Amino acid sequence: MKLEGERVTLGVTGGIAAYKAAELVRLMVRAGLKVRIVMTPNATRFVTPLTFQTLSLSQVRVDTFEPVAPDRVEHVALAQETDLLVVAPATANILAKMARGVADDLLSTFYLAYGGTTLVAPAMNTQMYLHPATQENLEILRKRGVVVLEPQEGELACGDYGPGRFPEPPYILERVLDLLYQKDFHGKAFLVTAGPTREYLDAVRFISNPSSGKMGFAIAREARRRGARVYLVAGPTHLEPPWGVEYIPVTSAQEMYQRVLDLYSGVDVVIKAAAVADFRPKPLAEEGAKFKKEGREGLLIELEANPDI
Repeated sequence: MKLEGERVTLGVTGGIAAYKAAELVRLMVRAGLKVRIVMTPNATRFVTPLTFQTLSLSQVRVDTFEPVAPDRVEHVALAQETDLLVVAPATANILAKMARGVADDLLSTFYLAYGGTTLVAPAMNTQMYLHPATQENLEILRKRGVVVLEPQEGELACGDYGPGRFPEPPYILERVLDLLYQKDFHGKAFLVTAGPTREYLDAVRFISNPSSGKMGFAIAREARRRGARVYLVAGPTHLEPPWGVEYIPVTSAQEMYQRVLDLYSGVDVVIKAAAVADFRPKPLAEEGAKFKKEGREGLLIELEANPDI
């Protein structure tokens, strides 16, 4: 399922993380979304409107009173043309305005005129984020149904370390798509297998295959976006588990077999995308040990069948 033309308005506010919002715009456009940008005047001090205009292929709005069309009240018309409002980065200032109903620029005025789903991604100094006023404002917004993405913890631009980092744009995109997708799989449970299995010869050597797991991970991600409860049983891969799925890592075919059996009776759909080894070697050394080549002129590996999942 691909979104085509869903209308997202991105509010960009005046914090250093505003530069990361440019990458978010690129990802949203690539995902098939129609993106419009509303910047606060302070945001333009960090990134120019031209950057966002080029990436979104649409006019960037900044000034509440900028003439657009004689028959168009911009903040009202834009609200009627928006399926989802995303404020990223969301500074302490804009969060306070949204929570308290202050409308003194185009973005805050637009927010009051807009009655649909809103997602905010706070990004600021740790002490500003943890301040009781900011936490109270966030709680007010949550109670009103605003989706709040918790900031990441790490080193901030100011040099401090703690919560307040802007969430990575791919993660924000995933949450945006989750809010926009039709939930036609709601109430269904999916079990998806993915990736390779490893069949160990000894403590360090194993037989495997080059399966990346990408197909199974993509299927799990799509099912979750469409409202399903998803269990992803996956062999060793380098992929990040999709947001919102129950990720169950395994190593061997026997482990995968057991996890699938444990979950099978509680799901509606099973999709087996894993590249499971058909055979496993009989152990060549005691558990936890390595076999040695000393005194060997060759090596005979005897295989036995794995259970069919």
